[in-house]
Amino acid sequence: YVAAVYEHESVLSPAPAALVERRSALELMGRNLDIYEQQALAAARQGAQIIVFPEDGIHGFNFTRSSIYPYLDFVPHSHSGKWNPCREPYMFNDTEVVQRLSCMALKNRIFLVANLGTKQPCKRSDPRCPPDGRYQFNTNVAFAADGALLATYRKHNLYFEDAFDTPAEPDHAFFDTPFAGRFGMFTCFDILFFEPAVSLIRQYNLKQIVYPTAWMNQLPLLSAVEFQQAFATAFNVNVLAANIHQPTLGMTGSGIYTPVKSFIYHNMESYGGKLIVAEIPVITADYKTNLEKTPGRVSEKEKEQSPPSFYAEMMYDNFTFVPVWGEKGELQVCSNSLCCYLNYRRAVLTDELYALGVFDGLHTVHGTYYVQACALVKCGGLSFSTCGQEVTDATALIDFQLWANMSTPYIFPLLLTSGITLDFADHMGWKNNYYFLSKNRTSFGLLTAALYGRWYEKD
Repeated sequence: YVAAVYEHESVLSPAPAALVERRSALELMGRNLDIYEQQALAAARQGAQIIVFPEDGIHGFNFTRSSIYPYLDFVPHSHSGKWNPCREPYMFNDTEVVQRLSCMALKNRIFLVANLGTKQPCKRSDPRCPPDGRYQFNTNVAFAADGALLATYRKHNLYFEDAFDTPAEPDHAFFDTPFAGRFGMFTCFDILFFEPAVSLIRQYNLKQIVYPTAWMNQLPLLSAVEFQQAFATAFNVNVLAANIHQPTLGMTGSGIYTPVKSFIYHNMESYGGKLIVAEIPVITADYKTNLEKTPGRVSEKEKEQSPPSFYAEMMYDNFTFVPVWGEKGELQVCSNSLCCYLNYRRAVLTDELYALGVFDGLHTVHGTYYVQACALVKCGGLSFSTCGQEVTDATALIDFQLWANMSTPYIFPLLLTSGITLDFADHMGWKNNYYFLSKNRTSFGLLTAALYGRWYEKD
């Protein structure tokens, strides 16, 4: 089927904390919706059957709870499939944004997924009802090609969003299409958690995911395109990911991903939006990960000769590292119960320092979640203290096999190359309680090769 995602540079309010009338809120959102209309038309002309727009794309961000109120639409959560906002605009008040989105889908005969702010009045008798008498949700809406509202999803894992509430229970949101079956839906930070992302995919055996996001890139392990691809690979799903384009805030990185191929956009240099349209297969069967040879254990003799370990901060976590020296070798490094192993060979020796790092613990900055990570990374300079820094360029071509005794089945294989480009492993998967990732010769210099494990039970 043919899918489209649009990385949108939002027209932002100059003063998001200021209180405005609904009229001026609608005017600002209208400017973003005008761009959405152009892009929906452009996608439809290229044969796209579905288009996905990013999180916060219509209203922007940095609001307070009260300043976002004029920007909120009323969207009934339970009416999915029974209401067509374009054809029945009179059903509810304050639905101007939803109506426009519905009409875009109808006019272009395209399935459409977008993100907006919504409101829902609540009663004083509801113990969770906020003092102002309403819930405010960060909401995705999905429309059919006839404009009908198919599904709504209210974001569960908020990322410093004071303007919004978390729904009482995680939404499991999905909708059906004639061209690719069932699509699941969640938003941004949700991708790192069991609920609703993993449980949704598991429960409904989903193979297609739509994913609006407003993601700030964090190298070396959580760049948007890097993690979006890892998610598609780990769960054997197609992911349609639309991000915001605001390079000054570190936001870029969208794509259409299958478990074995990616169509991506990552651009921190220039401004303006970007439409990606790609034809991808409907996934039916599971891809099998192929493991041919099992590398041997690292011998005691080699352990004695192994280089010194050191500590450095990466992604706000205290990693234990060993330097990757010379043209080839075998290394291991451990933390708690987690041990990482690396066999490597460099095509040419370059004056770049690489290190093999391990972290097994609770990540506590910008969110709390348990991580088991094994990472081969390029350091920022030649001293140990630069390992873990954000690096975007590399020249070293390295053949490697990376493996670890992960305690969780949820492993995201990361393979990032110079210029924030993506590569795919030759082999990956489980063998004898170890997870393996191997690659002969990346296409570009290696930035990161990592096993990023999420141990959800220990969150």
